[in-house]
Amino acid sequence: MYQRILVPYDGSESSRAGLREAVGLAADSGATLVVLHVVSELPLLMGAEAYVNYGELAELLMKTGHQLAQEAVGIAEKDGVKCEAKVIDGGATPVCDVILDQIAAQRCDLVVMGTHGRRGLKRLTLGSDAELVVRRSSVPVLLAKAAAASK
Repeated sequence: MYQRILVPYDGSESSRAGLREAVGLAADSGATLVVLHVVSELPLLMGAEAYVNYGELAELLMKTGHQLAQEAVGIAEKDGVKCEAKVIDGGATPVCDVILDQIAAQRCDLVVMGTHGRRGLKRLTLGSDAELVVRRSSVPVLLAKAAAASK
């Protein structure tokens, strides 16, 4: 059915829910998972002014991204699922745009991602990468909501 499944993963409970769903689908269909972690500078650029060594911070974010991606690969491989990890430095590009670019770049035919399930003001102020991916994706998108996700 599916050959390559893209799974955006940031270590949050909602992304873990997406990973669990994707692992199950991949195990059933023999698909390869492509775990994607996007390092984004947008939250840093929108924060309060303070002294920050951006070189050190970027290095730390990339290191953490690689650790999270390997964590996800370990979870998938424990269930016998073939898996690849991609860590992308998105810079100031919105995360949803990086995800959409990687669908084509990694030749994926399905995206499985977690959603926080935010509503109202939280959704407006925090945004929803999942919603934007659903609206703009060229392939099907399956959203998984964590049981304890906040509303």
